[in-house]
Amino acid sequence: MILIGQYDSPFVRRVAVALRLYGFDYEHRPWSVFGDAEKIAAINPLRRVPTLVTDDGEALLESGAILDWLDDLAGPDRGLIARTGVERRQALKVQALATGLADKAVSLVYERAIHQRSTPVWVERCRAQIAGVLDALEADRAGRSGDWWFGAGIGHADIAVGCVLRFVGEAHADLLDAERWPALTAHAARCEALPVFQAVSKPFSVTLPPTG
Repeated sequence: MILIGQYDSPFVRRVAVALRLYGFDYEHRPWSVFGDAEKIAAINPLRRVPTLVTDDGEALLESGAILDWLDDLAGPDRGLIARTGVERRQALKVQALATGLADKAVSLVYERAIHQRSTPVWVERCRAQIAGVLDALEADRAGRSGDWWFGAGIGHADIAVGCVLRFVGEAHADLLDAERWPALTAHAARCEALPVFQAVSKPFSVTLPPTG
């Protein structure tokens, strides 16, 4: 398998963590959606990451769809999410909140670093959405007593939240308040302490397309 994308993306990173937890070997190509856009386009016409190329040459797109395929490949006894029922539905909701938060955080990066403008109403809307999601995730996490969101072992929900918190903390440090969201702060620290998270870590940076 080949995983395309840089580890400072919370979407790429969540896939990489899952690959390693499942024990799947893969080649990593840390291509940038800007600096390496043409190389990505040859595999994924959306020019987005993560893209996962299977051993038979099929390109899988979007982190949720990639993880669904990996779950199927790993088998039901090793899945990082419940197969059915309330727990699965709740885990999918946590993941949806985390990836939605990531979308908004990435959009703010584009506004600041790429568009080189600021639309106050839109920026404040994104910031309010981010804060609202963090409030919702904090309330959910604080209501659970275990080390991980659902049960004794780490799952996709834990990974998604851990990855997005790292991204927001580096890309928008002013948006994270450890005193306001202590359960999430502790969750992020627990994730980052794991060797698998440390193995797929890259400080956030923006690689802009060449100009002139």
